[in-house]
Amino acid sequence: MDIDFSPLWISIKTALFATIITFFFGIIFSYWVSNFKGKSKGIIDGLLTLPLILPPTVVGFFLLLICGKYGPIGKLLALFNTSLIFSWFATVLAAVVVSFPMMYRTTRSAFEQIDINILSAARTLGLSEFKIFYKIAIPLAMPGIIGGLVLSFARAIGEFGATLMIAGNIPGKTQTMPLAIFFAAEGGDMQKAMLWVIIIVALSLFLIIILNYWSEIQLKLMGRRSK
Repeated sequence: MDIDFSPLWISIKTALFATIITFFFGIIFSYWVSNFKGKSKGIIDGLLTLPLILPPTVVGFFLLLICGKYGPIGKLLALFNTSLIFSWFATVLAAVVVSFPMMYRTTRSAFEQIDINILSAARTLGLSEFKIFYKIAIPLAMPGIIGGLVLSFARAIGEFGATLMIAGNIPGKTQTMPLAIFFAAEGGDMQKAMLWVIIIVALSLFLIIILNYWSEIQLKLMGRRSK
């Protein structure tokens, strides 16, 4: 059985880039929303969490409307004779959109568990909001941030529906492991499909073990600090 392992490399590369993007945007938005006091907080939180609830094909449809030939981003890119649809960058975009809520929700919960008195004391001592953010809030929320990173990477590497809608199934370019599984099974090549299933299950299990191990380490550290 001749196997092209490009779906493995494409999936890992896509998930890594998507996780880096969601890392920065997830931390920024989660910290902002956790400190936001406006009446529209629920609406903002709902919009940021929406891709977690919507079917991936619906997310892909919206991305097509925005980034497609007649969408605002598509028209803008057309001015530079380029297109996002059916490219590797489209796989990254799909992975970012569907994995962002995992990073956002986990990190936001971590920020909201920080003792407000610690942040108030820092403001009293004259620290700027930016220094409070990266010197106090981020270190205290680090267990949640790491957990969000692992979950968002796992979600990105398993993305299927939105990727198929916006990036298609182009071997060696946009074909990720979930797409390879689907089209191999659809074509009757169950051995190839099973191989990709085993690989993606092994990767997912590895990520879960890392997350559990990290959680145990954090619990031990917190136990030591409380003594």
